[in-house]
Amino acid sequence: MFLSPRSRAVAATAVAVLLSLTAAGCGNDAQGADGGLTTQELSWKTCGAPSQSQGGGTAPSPLPDGDTWQCATMKAPLDWDEPDGDTIGIALIRARTSGAGRQRIGSLVFNFGGPGLSGVKTLPSFGEDYAKLLTRYDLVSFDPRGVGRSAGIQCEDDEALDEYFQQDMTPDDASERTEFLDDTKSFNSACEKNSGKTLPHVATTDTARDLDLMRQVLGDDRLHYFGFSYGTELGGVYAHLFPEKVGRAVFDAVVDPTQTAEQGSLGQAKGFQRALDNYARDCVSQVADCPVGDTEQDVEDRIVKLLEDLDRKPITGVFPRDLTESEARNGIAQTLYSQDLWQYLTEGLQQAYDGDGQVLMLLSDSLNGRSENGEYSNSSAANVSINCADDKPRYTTEDVEARLAEFRAASPVFGEWLAWSMLSCTDWAVAGAADHPDVRAPGSAPILVIGNTGDPATPYEGARRMVDALGPGVGVGLTYRGQGHGAYGSGNACVQTAVDGYLLTGKVPKNNTVCS
Repeated sequence: MFLSPRSRAVAATAVAVLLSLTAAGCGNDAQGADGGLTTQELSWKTCGAPSQSQGGGTAPSPLPDGDTWQCATMKAPLDWDEPDGDTIGIALIRARTSGAGRQRIGSLVFNFGGPGLSGVKTLPSFGEDYAKLLTRYDLVSFDPRGVGRSAGIQCEDDEALDEYFQQDMTPDDASERTEFLDDTKSFNSACEKNSGKTLPHVATTDTARDLDLMRQVLGDDRLHYFGFSYGTELGGVYAHLFPEKVGRAVFDAVVDPTQTAEQGSLGQAKGFQRALDNYARDCVSQVADCPVGDTEQDVEDRIVKLLEDLDRKPITGVFPRDLTESEARNGIAQTLYSQDLWQYLTEGLQQAYDGDGQVLMLLSDSLNGRSENGEYSNSSAANVSINCADDKPRYTTEDVEARLAEFRAASPVFGEWLAWSMLSCTDWAVAGAADHPDVRAPGSAPILVIGNTGDPATPYEGARRMVDALGPGVGVGLTYRGQGHGAYGSGNACVQTAVDGYLLTGKVPKNNTVCS
């Protein structure tokens, strides 16, 4: 997920390690949770329609066997350092397996990334993809704290967000930079005003402790887990805090746990540029002429010129909004998450060159969590809140200016955008916790770590670093030579066989397996 440059949604964000681990903490149940929380009974009911904060839409369709998706709310401490204090509700969703007795393994918990994506909204949309896993697991997901219905962070209203996402996020002069900084500060101030009580308690370590409480409440001795994108970071932090409680776990679209926020942004610039290069190469290699350029370089030069033209004068978008440079770039980024979306990039560019920005704006809206009715989910607010709680560095305008040349060299299309996004947390009300996460997990069960060579949002190199950081005997690497964000959802039989085999039978794939 890549919401906008200000929120650096799927960048390799630095995860907080808020707690000093003690011998009593590492490998035990959720530290400090009292018996009332660990033994709570969930009241499962047929799910209704997702709330607007979760992304809106209709109630999930019944499962293939006719069963319904079930939803419940788990109580968790607002502040894990004060487990007997105030509580918040963590929204859960599940599909129950038909497997019984020894056939049933337990619950398989999914996190789909962001940070900021609602698992309650997302899991049902992938139900068919996980049909094999449903034969032996209850499929479970959740809204992490700060997201959707789990004490969802609220910042600016819909009208203000419309204006925010249209602003110039690559300021060219002093006046534009002042406006950009003022807009960022206004957004951050709105978060503090509307959600100040929750902001200090949405770090990844807090959510990792929620996961262990969830494991106990669901009745599992170990956490079986499937994390995507930011979900790999969350899974790594969980494995560090509770290595002896890790069951069968898979990380797909892997965040690099060794990078600072700045390094993660630069890595994303290179990753999205690489994906755009792959798109351009594919377009000009088709039998018919590529409609958006004669050569790879021509395709990219025309995109750069389009963005420069939009910076000077926006074009008609989705009435009554115009397509700005920022919205266009956001829409282009959206299409690079999957090769299946490349056709829409071609269509959107063709229309934009003719003065019609509707397709690119619709793509941008989708990425920003904007519904057709003009209402936004809270994904952007949650994203920046979690990132800023995790990331210790606070960058200045001088820091950005000193690195602009390097970012531009990394990507003429995305570099400057991602450089300025480093200022997202500069005026944040809560101090960040760490430069990068600690995911060392000695004693953990094997974790399957999948890297996609064409991944724009979590570049391939991060998967190898995750394997190394987890430690000897824990991380098991698998390479997918493909395009798009993630591998399991690509439909590649080699990847799916390896993942399903591990999760369903416990057979660990050979380290450094390669799937094409």
